[in-house]
Amino acid sequence: MRCGTYRGGVTWFYDPRATYEDNLAHGPFGAFAADAGADADAGPSPAVAPAEELPTLSFLGRPVCRPFGIPAGPLVNAAFCEAAFAHAFDIAVYKTVRTGAHPSHPFPNCLAVRTAGPLDPGRLDTLVADSALDAARSISNSFGVPSRDPDAWQPDMARAVAAAGAGQVLVGSFQGTRGPGGEDAYVADHVHAAALCVEAGAPVLEMNLSCPNEGTGALLCFDTRLVARIAGAVKEEVGDVPLVLKLAHFPTDEALDALLRATSPLVDGYAAINTVPARLVTDEGRPALPGRGREVAGVCGEAIAPAALAMVRRLAAWRADAGAGFAIVGVGGVMDTAGVAAHVAAGADAVMSATGAMIDPLLGRRVAAVSWPR
Repeated sequence: MRCGTYRGGVTWFYDPRATYEDNLAHGPFGAFAADAGADADAGPSPAVAPAEELPTLSFLGRPVCRPFGIPAGPLVNAAFCEAAFAHAFDIAVYKTVRTGAHPSHPFPNCLAVRTAGPLDPGRLDTLVADSALDAARSISNSFGVPSRDPDAWQPDMARAVAAAGAGQVLVGSFQGTRGPGGEDAYVADHVHAAALCVEAGAPVLEMNLSCPNEGTGALLCFDTRLVARIAGAVKEEVGDVPLVLKLAHFPTDEALDALLRATSPLVDGYAAINTVPARLVTDEGRPALPGRGREVAGVCGEAIAPAALAMVRRLAAWRADAGAGFAIVGVGGVMDTAGVAAHVAAGADAVMSATGAMIDPLLGRRVAAVSWPR
Protein backbone atom coordinates (compact mmCIF):
# COMPACT_ATOMS: atom_id res chain seq x y z
CA MET A 1 0.00 0.00 0.00
CA ARG A 2 1.35 3.41 -0.93
CA CYS A 3 2.22 5.40 2.18
CA GLY A 4 1.43 8.84 0.75
CA THR A 5 4.53 10.46 2.27
CA TYR A 6 6.62 12.49 -0.17
CA ARG A 7 10.04 14.08 -0.16
CA GLY A 8 10.23 17.12 2.04
CA GLY A 9 8.14 15.52 4.77
CA VAL A 10 4.76 16.45 3.22
CA THR A 11 2.11 13.84 4.02
CA TRP A 12 -1.18 13.70 2.12
CA PHE A 13 -4.16 11.52 3.01
CA TYR A 14 -5.32 11.59 -0.63
CA ASP A 15 -2.40 10.61 -2.85
CA PRO A 16 -2.36 12.91 -5.91
CA ARG A 17 0.43 10.83 -7.41
CA ALA A 18 -1.89 7.85 -7.69
CA THR A 19 -5.04 7.43 -9.74
CA TYR A 20 -8.47 8.19 -8.37
CA GLU A 21 -9.26 4.47 -8.55
CA ASP A 22 -6.15 3.60 -6.53
CA ASN A 23 -7.11 6.09 -3.85
CA LEU A 24 -10.63 4.72 -3.74
CA ALA A 25 -9.42 1.14 -3.40
CA HIS A 26 -6.43 1.59 -1.07
CA GLY A 27 -6.70 4.94 0.72
CA PRO A 28 -6.55 6.86 2.88
CA PHE A 29 -2.80 7.30 3.15
CA GLY A 30 -0.29 9.15 5.29
CA ALA A 31 -1.56 10.41 8.64
CA PHE A 32 -5.07 9.12 7.85
CA ALA A 33 -3.87 5.55 7.35
CA ALA A 34 -4.73 2.95 9.98
CA ASP A 35 -1.09 2.80 11.12
CA ALA A 36 -0.69 6.60 11.15
CA GLY A 37 0.22 6.55 14.82
CA ALA A 38 3.57 5.07 13.84
CA ASP A 39 4.13 7.54 10.99
CA ALA A 40 7.05 9.66 12.10
CA ASP A 41 6.62 12.00 9.15
CA ALA A 42 3.24 13.09 10.49
CA GLY A 43 5.00 14.96 13.28
CA PRO A 44 3.79 15.35 16.84
CA SER A 45 0.05 15.57 17.34
CA PRO A 46 -1.09 18.79 18.96
CA ALA A 47 -3.39 18.61 21.95
CA VAL A 48 -6.95 17.68 21.08
CA ALA A 49 -10.21 17.92 22.91
CA PRO A 50 -10.97 14.85 25.05
CA ALA A 51 -13.23 12.18 23.59
CA GLU A 52 -15.92 12.93 26.19
CA GLU A 53 -16.14 16.59 25.19
CA LEU A 54 -19.75 17.72 24.87
CA PRO A 55 -20.65 19.61 21.70
CA THR A 56 -21.59 23.21 22.42
CA LEU A 57 -21.90 24.56 18.85
CA SER A 58 -24.21 23.59 16.01
CA PHE A 59 -24.28 23.16 12.26
CA LEU A 60 -27.70 23.37 10.61
CA GLY A 61 -29.32 22.32 13.86
CA ARG A 62 -26.92 19.42 14.44
CA PRO A 63 -24.69 19.64 17.54
CA VAL A 64 -20.98 19.80 16.71
CA CYS A 65 -17.84 20.22 18.77
CA ARG A 66 -16.54 22.61 16.10
CA PRO A 67 -18.21 23.49 12.77
CA PHE A 68 -15.01 22.65 10.89
CA GLY A 69 -14.44 19.93 8.36
CA ILE A 70 -13.52 18.75 4.89
CA PRO A 71 -15.72 19.59 1.86
CA ALA A 72 -16.73 17.37 -1.02
CA GLY A 73 -13.69 16.22 -2.94
CA PRO A 74 -10.97 14.31 -1.12
CA LEU A 75 -13.22 12.13 1.10
CA VAL A 76 -13.92 9.56 -1.60
CA ASN A 77 -15.44 6.83 0.56
CA ALA A 78 -16.31 5.82 4.12
CA ALA A 79 -12.72 4.93 5.01
CA PHE A 80 -11.67 8.52 4.29
CA CYS A 81 -14.65 9.91 6.22
CA GLU A 82 -13.93 7.67 9.22
CA ALA A 83 -10.34 8.88 9.27
CA ALA A 84 -11.46 12.51 9.00
CA PHE A 85 -13.74 12.12 12.02
CA ALA A 86 -10.96 10.38 13.94
CA HIS A 87 -8.65 13.32 13.22
CA ALA A 88 -11.06 15.93 14.64
CA PHE A 89 -12.65 17.12 11.40
CA ASP A 90 -16.16 17.30 12.82
CA ILE A 91 -17.97 17.81 9.50
CA ALA A 92 -17.14 15.36 6.72
CA VAL A 93 -18.66 15.77 3.26
CA TYR A 94 -18.86 12.52 1.32
CA LYS A 95 -17.57 13.08 -2.23
CA THR A 96 -20.33 14.05 -4.68
CA VAL A 97 -22.40 11.09 -5.86
CA ARG A 98 -24.71 10.52 -8.84
CA THR A 99 -27.61 8.23 -9.68
CA GLY A 100 -25.37 6.12 -11.90
CA ALA A 101 -21.74 5.18 -12.30
CA HIS A 102 -19.53 7.87 -13.84
CA PRO A 103 -15.78 7.60 -14.53
CA SER A 104 -13.06 9.92 -13.31
CA HIS A 105 -11.07 12.02 -15.71
CA PRO A 106 -7.79 10.31 -16.65
CA PHE A 107 -4.76 10.62 -14.39
CA PRO A 108 -3.33 13.05 -13.41
CA ASN A 109 -6.05 15.00 -11.62
CA CYS A 110 -4.12 17.08 -9.09
CA LEU A 111 -1.07 19.06 -10.22
CA ALA A 112 0.91 21.71 -8.41
CA VAL A 113 -0.16 25.09 -9.79
CA ARG A 114 2.35 27.95 -9.85
CA THR A 115 0.79 31.25 -8.92
CA ALA A 116 2.30 34.69 -8.38
CA GLY A 117 -0.36 35.59 -5.85
CA PRO A 118 -4.13 35.36 -5.38
CA LEU A 119 -6.22 34.41 -8.39
CA ASP A 120 -8.70 36.92 -9.72
CA PRO A 121 -11.93 35.03 -10.54
CA GLY A 122 -12.86 37.84 -12.92
CA ARG A 123 -10.27 36.75 -15.46
CA LEU A 124 -9.07 33.43 -16.86
CA ASP A 125 -5.37 33.20 -16.01
CA THR A 126 -2.93 30.92 -17.79
CA LEU A 127 -0.79 29.17 -15.18
CA VAL A 128 1.98 26.59 -15.24
CA ALA A 129 1.12 23.29 -13.55
CA ASP A 130 3.35 20.29 -12.96
CA SER A 131 3.87 17.28 -10.71
CA ALA A 132 6.17 19.07 -8.22
CA LEU A 133 3.74 18.58 -5.35
CA ASP A 134 6.17 18.54 -2.43
CA ALA A 135 5.84 22.25 -1.71
CA ALA A 136 2.48 22.87 -3.40
CA ARG A 137 0.07 25.34 -1.83
CA SER A 138 -2.38 25.46 -4.74
CA ILE A 139 -3.38 22.50 -6.89
CA SER A 140 -5.60 21.59 -9.82
CA ASN A 141 -8.95 19.88 -9.36
CA SER A 142 -9.76 17.89 -12.48
CA PHE A 143 -11.75 14.77 -11.64
CA GLY A 144 -15.00 15.13 -13.55
CA VAL A 145 -17.20 14.17 -10.56
CA PRO A 146 -16.69 10.41 -10.66
CA SER A 147 -19.29 8.26 -8.94
CA ARG A 148 -19.87 4.62 -8.28
CA ASP A 149 -23.25 3.04 -8.87
CA PRO A 150 -25.70 3.61 -5.98
CA ASP A 151 -25.54 -0.11 -5.15
CA ALA A 152 -21.92 0.55 -4.14
CA TRP A 153 -21.99 4.07 -2.72
CA GLN A 154 -25.24 3.87 -0.72
CA PRO A 155 -24.05 1.25 1.79
CA ASP A 156 -20.68 2.97 1.91
CA MET A 157 -22.30 6.33 2.66
CA ALA A 158 -24.36 4.65 5.38
CA ARG A 159 -21.11 3.40 6.91
CA ALA A 160 -19.72 6.95 6.80
CA VAL A 161 -22.86 8.32 8.49
CA ALA A 162 -22.45 5.76 11.27
CA ALA A 163 -18.80 6.74 11.76
CA ALA A 164 -19.72 10.20 13.04
CA GLY A 165 -19.22 10.47 16.79
CA ALA A 166 -20.88 12.79 19.27
CA GLY A 167 -20.56 16.33 17.95
CA GLN A 168 -19.84 15.22 14.38
CA VAL A 169 -21.94 15.08 11.21
CA LEU A 170 -21.71 13.49 7.77
CA VAL A 171 -22.95 15.52 4.79
CA GLY A 172 -24.05 13.75 1.63
CA SER A 173 -23.03 15.65 -1.53
CA PHE A 174 -24.88 14.93 -4.76
CA GLN A 175 -25.58 16.27 -8.22
CA GLY A 176 -27.78 15.44 -11.17
CA THR A 177 -26.53 14.17 -14.50
CA ARG A 178 -27.66 15.55 -17.85
CA GLY A 179 -28.97 13.03 -20.35
CA PRO A 180 -31.85 12.35 -22.71
CA GLY A 181 -35.17 13.76 -21.60
CA GLY A 182 -34.24 17.42 -21.34
CA GLU A 183 -34.78 19.67 -18.35
CA ASP A 184 -37.52 17.61 -16.72
CA ALA A 185 -35.28 14.55 -16.62
CA TYR A 186 -32.38 16.63 -15.30
CA VAL A 187 -34.51 17.94 -12.44
CA ALA A 188 -35.80 14.43 -11.70
CA ASP A 189 -32.26 13.08 -11.59
CA HIS A 190 -31.29 15.62 -8.91
CA VAL A 191 -34.34 14.62 -6.89
CA HIS A 192 -33.49 10.94 -7.25
CA ALA A 193 -29.88 11.51 -6.18
CA ALA A 194 -31.03 13.45 -3.11
CA ALA A 195 -33.50 10.70 -2.19
CA LEU A 196 -30.77 8.07 -2.46
CA CYS A 197 -28.59 10.06 -0.05
CA VAL A 198 -31.46 10.33 2.44
CA GLU A 199 -32.05 6.57 2.11
CA ALA A 200 -28.39 6.09 3.03
CA GLY A 201 -28.99 8.10 6.21
CA ALA A 202 -27.29 11.41 5.34
CA PRO A 203 -28.58 13.92 7.93
CA VAL A 204 -27.52 16.93 5.81
CA LEU A 205 -27.40 17.28 2.03
CA GLU A 206 -25.25 19.43 -0.23
CA MET A 207 -26.20 19.93 -3.87
CA ASN A 208 -23.14 20.52 -6.03
CA LEU A 209 -23.93 23.31 -8.49
CA SER A 210 -20.35 24.33 -9.22
CA CYS A 211 -18.31 21.43 -10.53
CA PRO A 212 -15.28 23.01 -12.25
CA ASN A 213 -15.06 20.15 -14.75
CA GLU A 214 -18.42 20.56 -16.45
CA GLY A 215 -18.05 23.84 -18.30
CA THR A 216 -16.69 26.59 -16.06
CA GLY A 217 -18.47 29.29 -18.05
CA ALA A 218 -21.88 27.62 -17.80
CA LEU A 219 -21.99 26.28 -14.26
CA LEU A 220 -25.43 25.30 -13.03
CA CYS A 221 -25.20 27.75 -10.12
CA PHE A 222 -25.35 30.65 -12.61
CA ASP A 223 -28.72 29.50 -14.01
CA THR A 224 -30.98 31.01 -11.35
CA ARG A 225 -34.26 29.83 -12.84
CA LEU A 226 -33.15 26.23 -13.16
CA VAL A 227 -31.45 26.15 -9.74
CA ALA A 228 -34.65 27.41 -8.10
CA ARG A 229 -36.68 24.77 -9.89
CA ILE A 230 -34.31 21.98 -8.89
CA ALA A 231 -33.94 23.18 -5.29
CA GLY A 232 -37.71 23.39 -4.88
CA ALA A 233 -38.19 19.88 -6.25
CA VAL A 234 -35.41 18.47 -4.05
CA LYS A 235 -36.77 20.12 -0.89
CA GLU A 236 -40.25 18.79 -1.65
CA GLU A 237 -38.69 15.31 -1.77
CA VAL A 238 -36.39 15.47 1.28
CA GLY A 239 -38.58 17.56 3.59
CA ASP A 240 -36.84 18.64 6.79
CA VAL A 241 -33.41 17.32 5.82
CA PRO A 242 -31.22 20.47 5.55
CA LEU A 243 -30.09 21.33 2.02
CA VAL A 244 -26.97 23.39 1.23
CA LEU A 245 -26.15 24.71 -2.24
CA LYS A 246 -22.48 24.59 -3.27
CA LEU A 247 -21.60 27.72 -5.27
CA ALA A 248 -18.78 29.08 -7.36
CA HIS A 249 -17.57 32.69 -7.17
CA PHE A 250 -20.27 34.95 -8.64
CA PRO A 251 -19.03 37.59 -11.08
CA THR A 252 -21.50 40.31 -10.04
CA ASP A 253 -23.58 41.24 -7.02
CA GLU A 254 -26.63 41.39 -9.30
CA ALA A 255 -26.24 37.74 -10.29
CA LEU A 256 -25.72 36.65 -6.69
CA ASP A 257 -28.70 38.72 -5.53
CA ALA A 258 -30.93 37.05 -8.10
CA LEU A 259 -29.89 33.57 -6.98
CA LEU A 260 -30.32 34.32 -3.28
CA ARG A 261 -33.72 35.95 -3.74
CA ALA A 262 -34.91 32.94 -5.72
CA THR A 263 -33.48 30.18 -3.53
CA SER A 264 -33.04 31.44 0.05
CA PRO A 265 -36.70 30.68 0.90
CA LEU A 266 -36.13 27.10 -0.31
CA VAL A 267 -32.77 26.02 1.10
CA ASP A 268 -30.94 26.01 4.41
CA GLY A 269 -27.49 27.23 3.48
CA TYR A 270 -24.82 28.00 0.91
CA ALA A 271 -21.24 26.73 0.66
CA ALA A 272 -18.75 28.90 -1.23
CA ILE A 273 -16.57 28.63 -3.12
CA ASN A 274 -15.68 25.55 -5.13
CA THR A 275 -12.61 26.52 -7.19
CA VAL A 276 -11.37 29.31 -9.47
CA PRO A 277 -10.89 28.24 -13.10
CA ALA A 278 -7.59 28.74 -14.91
CA ARG A 279 -5.97 27.56 -18.12
CA LEU A 280 -3.20 25.15 -17.07
CA VAL A 281 -0.13 24.61 -19.22
CA THR A 282 3.30 23.01 -19.03
CA ASP A 283 6.54 24.99 -19.06
CA GLU A 284 6.48 24.53 -22.84
CA GLY A 285 2.96 25.96 -23.12
CA ARG A 286 1.17 22.70 -23.85
CA PRO A 287 -2.00 21.69 -21.95
CA ALA A 288 -0.94 20.34 -18.56
CA LEU A 289 -3.83 17.87 -18.27
CA PRO A 290 -4.35 15.21 -20.94
CA GLY A 291 -7.57 14.78 -22.87
CA ARG A 292 -10.10 16.90 -24.66
CA GLY A 293 -11.87 19.60 -22.68
CA ARG A 294 -9.36 19.74 -19.83
CA GLU A 295 -7.41 22.83 -20.87
CA VAL A 296 -9.29 24.78 -18.20
CA ALA A 297 -9.48 23.29 -14.72
CA GLY A 298 -10.48 24.41 -11.27
CA VAL A 299 -7.68 25.63 -9.01
CA CYS A 300 -7.97 25.24 -5.25
CA GLY A 301 -5.76 25.99 -2.29
CA GLU A 302 -4.03 29.09 -1.01
CA ALA A 303 -4.38 31.14 -4.21
CA ILE A 304 -8.18 31.24 -4.02
CA ALA A 305 -8.44 32.35 -0.36
CA PRO A 306 -9.22 36.05 -1.11
CA ALA A 307 -11.94 35.11 -3.62
CA ALA A 308 -13.48 32.68 -1.12
CA LEU A 309 -13.47 35.22 1.69
CA ALA A 310 -15.03 37.82 -0.60
CA MET A 311 -17.91 35.47 -1.38
CA VAL A 312 -18.49 34.77 2.30
CA ARG A 313 -18.62 38.51 3.01
CA ARG A 314 -21.09 39.03 0.16
CA LEU A 315 -23.33 36.21 1.38
CA ALA A 316 -23.19 37.52 4.95
CA ALA A 317 -24.02 41.08 3.87
CA TRP A 318 -26.99 39.90 1.82
CA ARG A 319 -28.22 37.75 4.71
CA ALA A 320 -28.03 40.68 7.12
CA ASP A 321 -29.76 43.09 4.73
CA ALA A 322 -32.54 40.60 3.98
CA GLY A 323 -32.97 39.39 7.55
CA ALA A 324 -32.49 35.84 6.25
CA GLY A 325 -31.47 32.88 8.37
CA PHE A 326 -29.49 30.64 6.04
CA ALA A 327 -26.15 29.15 7.07
CA ILE A 328 -22.90 30.06 5.32
CA VAL A 329 -20.14 27.48 4.86
CA GLY A 330 -16.80 29.11 4.07
CA VAL A 331 -14.62 27.03 1.73
CA GLY A 332 -11.52 27.90 -0.26
CA GLY A 333 -7.89 28.48 0.63
CA VAL A 334 -8.20 27.56 4.31
CA MET A 335 -4.67 26.35 5.07
CA ASP A 336 -4.37 26.90 8.84
CA THR A 337 -6.17 28.10 11.97
CA ALA A 338 -5.77 31.73 10.84
CA GLY A 339 -7.71 30.86 7.71
CA VAL A 340 -10.50 29.41 9.83
CA ALA A 341 -10.66 32.58 11.92
CA ALA A 342 -10.73 34.74 8.78
CA HIS A 343 -13.76 32.90 7.41
CA VAL A 344 -15.61 33.15 10.71
CA ALA A 345 -14.84 36.87 10.89
CA ALA A 346 -16.19 37.23 7.34
CA GLY A 347 -19.50 35.69 8.42
CA ALA A 348 -19.16 31.92 7.96
CA ASP A 349 -21.09 29.68 10.32
CA ALA A 350 -18.95 26.69 9.38
CA VAL A 351 -15.55 26.41 7.70
CA MET A 352 -14.06 23.65 5.56
CA SER A 353 -10.63 22.90 4.14
CA ALA A 354 -9.77 20.52 1.30
CA THR A 355 -6.28 21.35 -0.01
CA GLY A 356 -5.13 22.58 3.41
CA ALA A 357 -6.35 19.38 5.05
CA MET A 358 -4.77 17.19 2.38
CA ILE A 359 -1.41 18.91 2.87
CA ASP A 360 -1.77 18.93 6.67
CA PRO A 361 -4.00 16.02 7.79
CA LEU A 362 -3.53 17.20 11.39
CA LEU A 363 -5.26 20.51 10.68
CA GLY A 364 -8.44 19.29 12.36
CA ARG A 365 -6.49 18.62 15.55
CA ARG A 366 -4.82 22.01 15.35
CA VAL A 367 -8.25 23.66 15.10
CA ALA A 368 -9.51 21.53 17.99
CA ALA A 369 -6.60 22.68 20.15
CA VAL A 370 -7.65 26.34 20.05
CA SER A 371 -10.87 28.10 20.98
CA TRP A 372 -13.37 28.37 18.16
CA PRO A 373 -13.28 31.97 16.86
CA ARG A 374 -16.33 34.06 17.63
